[in-house]
Amino acid sequence: MDRPSDPALTSGLIRARASALGFDSVGITAANPPESIAFFESWIAKGYHGTMGYLARSVALRASLDSLLPGCQSVIAVGLNYNQPNPLQQGMPRLARYALGRDYHKVLRGKLKRLDNWLGSLDQSHVGRVCVDSAPVLEREFAHRAGLGWFGKNTMLIDTRRGSWFVIGLLLTTLRLEQDEPAHGGCGTCRLCVEACPTGCILFEDGRWQIDARRCVSYLTIEHRGPFDPALQEGIGDWTFGCDVCQEVCPFNQPRHHQPDRANMTTEPDFLDRRDWPPLETLAVIQPADWDSVTRGSPVRRAGIDGIRRNASVNLKRQKPD
Repeated sequence: MDRPSDPALTSGLIRARASALGFDSVGITAANPPESIAFFESWIAKGYHGTMGYLARSVALRASLDSLLPGCQSVIAVGLNYNQPNPLQQGMPRLARYALGRDYHKVLRGKLKRLDNWLGSLDQSHVGRVCVDSAPVLEREFAHRAGLGWFGKNTMLIDTRRGSWFVIGLLLTTLRLEQDEPAHGGCGTCRLCVEACPTGCILFEDGRWQIDARRCVSYLTIEHRGPFDPALQEGIGDWTFGCDVCQEVCPFNQPRHHQPDRANMTTEPDFLDRRDWPPLETLAVIQPADWDSVTRGSPVRRAGIDGIRRNASVNLKRQKPD
């Protein structure tokens, strides 16, 4: 195909292609250095990253996209809805909704690679790099700048029309593209997420809302190794992997907020392909061979076998107190 000479035309084709690949939202922004890098450094300095040392080690890399893709000019940000019913079932593990189906890293990366290859065939001067979560990039800032959502008090990106039930992926490109406007919105005086957080990890400091990951149930059940602080263990509750509390109470995620023809539920087959998990009593003593088969292709592997045994044991104690 002939190379389009108009950045606006190319951007329009990209948006259409991303939609055809199944993404629920797409936006484009310039690859200017992230404005939030100073805040990120301050957040690290406070120790709010906990034991996630890789975040501290990657600060310099996150300061410029050239560290990931030399000559990067634009960022294509995409969102993929993962919302689906997730009622608590007694005796069974409770996972955050994003973890109910196939690992979102694999799903997003596969779709973005197809978008990358397509863009290369459209314009041979394109050099791209796919970034999904694990890459050293402040992805939420770029997604915000591309119009995918604004920052809520829980630091999640919230789309005024769709809420916050979406995962983010980025495609960096050396092409100069037409940009979208940043998303606008706000929580106003609402504090539902702050008040609902079972461990009080949502804080207002230095003029902005932030998360002390060391107290966050998602961090504790996924990233933290070893026993829980007794003062925080009660907050784990029934969560075996991750936590959705701050999103479940958010007004922008309530069905009444959305149009009748938009149920705000995922249509992604890989997310809807939910696996059957063993009961908590089995997970609390699961053996390596079973662990490998049960968690293959699932983000739950991130917690490790010892982490899931610990989490399941805590869940069981809550449901069956001595």
